[in-house]
Amino acid sequence: MSVFRDDFLWGGACAANQFEGAWDVDGKGDSVPDHCTNGSNTNPKRITEAFEEGTLYPSHEAIDFYHHYEGDIALFAEMGFKTFRTSINWTRIFPTGEEAEPNEKGLAFYDRVFDCCKKYGIEPLVTISHYELPYALVKKYNGWADRRLVDLYMNYCKTIFERYKDKVKYWLTFNEINAGTMRFGALLSLGTCQGYTGVGFEIPDDIQTRYQALHHQFVASAKAVIYAHEHYPQFKMGNMICYSAAYPLTCDPNDVMAAQQQMDNMNWYCSDVQCLGEYPYFAKRFWAEHGIQIHMEPGDKELLKKGTVDFYTFSYYMSTCVTTHADAETIGGNLLGGTKNPYLKASDWGWQIDPVGLRWSLNQIYARYHKPLMVVENGLGAYDEKGPDGKIHDSYRIDYLRSHIEQMAEAVKDGVDLMGYTPWGCIDLVSASTGEMAKRYGFIYVNKFDDGTGDLSRERKDSFYWYQKVIASNGADLS
Repeated sequence: MSVFRDDFLWGGACAANQFEGAWDVDGKGDSVPDHCTNGSNTNPKRITEAFEEGTLYPSHEAIDFYHHYEGDIALFAEMGFKTFRTSINWTRIFPTGEEAEPNEKGLAFYDRVFDCCKKYGIEPLVTISHYELPYALVKKYNGWADRRLVDLYMNYCKTIFERYKDKVKYWLTFNEINAGTMRFGALLSLGTCQGYTGVGFEIPDDIQTRYQALHHQFVASAKAVIYAHEHYPQFKMGNMICYSAAYPLTCDPNDVMAAQQQMDNMNWYCSDVQCLGEYPYFAKRFWAEHGIQIHMEPGDKELLKKGTVDFYTFSYYMSTCVTTHADAETIGGNLLGGTKNPYLKASDWGWQIDPVGLRWSLNQIYARYHKPLMVVENGLGAYDEKGPDGKIHDSYRIDYLRSHIEQMAEAVKDGVDLMGYTPWGCIDLVSASTGEMAKRYGFIYVNKFDDGTGDLSRERKDSFYWYQKVIASNGADLS
């Protein structure tokens, strides 16, 4: 018997900039990802202000969902999806972010996508801004460093809210907003990379600019939530956090304190603002120790207090350890690496696999906020190779997902209000961190490769049929 609620939202997640392609089709403008080259686990992607001849920019075609959406959504429906988490490309609606009128062809595309979802009874879950800031706003304003982006974002929100008010109920204001607490977030999330050409992970760091830009995103998120609640009471507004479960490596009290501080700064700093409506108690000391001065305009505190989200969503892939001991072995991870946990195995990319950490995280989050939770990213990036029969037998992915769903069920039995689960990259797509296709997450294999070749045909993996069975049983049958 299933422990998940009857209306549990099983589905999958993708991002417009990582799977749509058609980067300059039907009036779309260029966004930050369109200026990012391909890369790999060992050769990091770069950002270039000018497009280099002979260089591959993977988002330009990606997997061309723009021209394949009907077939892809039909495959999602075949699996039994109740929801599909996707995002809107800001530059498809406002090519530079500053137009007086939206691009009708862009709006019409998402009408077709959402109508196709509805045809199959799939509820769209839409991220308003998912790492696709208009590049024109980087060049003119240095991205979110300039408060004028709040009004531009609100103009974008008002446009899509009104257009899709009868088609979309669930909205997330920013993807992994806490990426802004990290150096790489200047490129990925905040767009505070004006004039920078080079390796994304090596972007010069200006912590004052990052945290001020993050404040502007908080204000924008709050204003979007307030506007939605006042004009579209049927909407449910959520946040989205890149959740990093961090354990002390040892029982050294210094390790315990270091792990707590990482959890505070990485996880709670942003979600406290979005869920509780105010900066956390530890923020002032953090600002003082890092020379950060947050400029707030009159009314900002009231906006943050009023604009809290209805539900909390997050990505969970792995956990790390934290230590003050210099000789500890390190590992990579989703935006943030850490110290290796000797009790865990790791993926092909060195991300530690920790299903129990998901249960712990769900309990930690729910205890703090008492809001409905949703795991909107989770999954195993792996090298998928076809067997002698020409098919993908991804038992490793099934094992990963099964173990995490089992721990989600335990969290529900613990008393956590869990409303849905959308594994990441339900169809293979371009990696946000490395810009490669080889790091595959999907239930659906896409014939597209790191050199840009491939016929873009779609094939079901073994995990496709396994997840179909999971959804049909509402999570009861994980065999």
